[in-house]
Amino acid sequence: MNLTRRHALALIAVAPLPTRAEEAPTLTPKPARARLIGPEAPSTVVWGYDGTVPGPEIRLRQGRRVRRRLVNALPQPTSVHWHGIRIDNAMDGVAGLTQPAVGPGEDFLYDFVAPDAGTWWYHPHNRTFEQMARGLYGPLIVDEAEPPDVDEDVTLMIDDWRLDAEARIDGGFERIFDLAHGGRIGNWITVNGDGGFTQVLPQGSRQRLRLINAANARIFELSLKGMAGWVVALDGMPLADPRPVDRLALAPAQRADLIVDITAETGDEAFLVSHERDGGYAIAAFPVEAARREARTAPP
Repeated sequence: MNLTRRHALALIAVAPLPTRAEEAPTLTPKPARARLIGPEAPSTVVWGYDGTVPGPEIRLRQGRRVRRRLVNALPQPTSVHWHGIRIDNAMDGVAGLTQPAVGPGEDFLYDFVAPDAGTWWYHPHNRTFEQMARGLYGPLIVDEAEPPDVDEDVTLMIDDWRLDAEARIDGGFERIFDLAHGGRIGNWITVNGDGGFTQVLPQGSRQRLRLINAANARIFELSLKGMAGWVVALDGMPLADPRPVDRLALAPAQRADLIVDITAETGDEAFLVSHERDGGYAIAAFPVEAARREARTAPP
């Protein structure tokens, strides 16, 4: 059939018009307040992506695209580095190397495909020693096409803060003492921005715990109480064989994926424990509710 001008006009009339490309969600680092110590304690002025500590969890399936427009509402330049994930240099967010720093009031579009499943995170790469210490970081979770069989998937971002008696962040970010002694160690530890983090979990349930060390310099030595589990991935890379958890050293920026079974009895608590020179103490508590599984399943 010959296509006449009338036919062409008819096709144009019924064909859908091209739509404008979808706007990328914004990611806005800005000053905010957070109650790092507790609900009754003074709040702390922090810097947070979208005003929260940690910043919003970005979660997607392997092979999907991440698009975020950074809108800088800070009083100094910044950038976003997508830590550990394989992406083009132009999107890697290292100010002065792969892109210019994004100045106050300016914006920058990050647009890349997440090729690898795993536990990743994002943080600034300009004056990192200050901006991260003020709370700028968030999780980037890329799910496998066939994720492991767990009841829940829990992300835990661990950080330490240097606070004074009024819960204010100590502003001495460039002290010679810290620079000469391997970095700035804090005096207050939070999990997901909470110094008294708790989450209720069912007895006998199987959990995937994604641990991310967001501290500038502290190496955490961690163990489990009321939980039995295995390390299944380090820094986004699956282990060939799951490794039973005894003590786990987690260095700054490092991630560890654990699969754990809640073994504490109903009404008790399970804990994530940090070991220091003066002993161990819980940094995350998991009150245990009634069981959902009849018995523990086989090791992962």
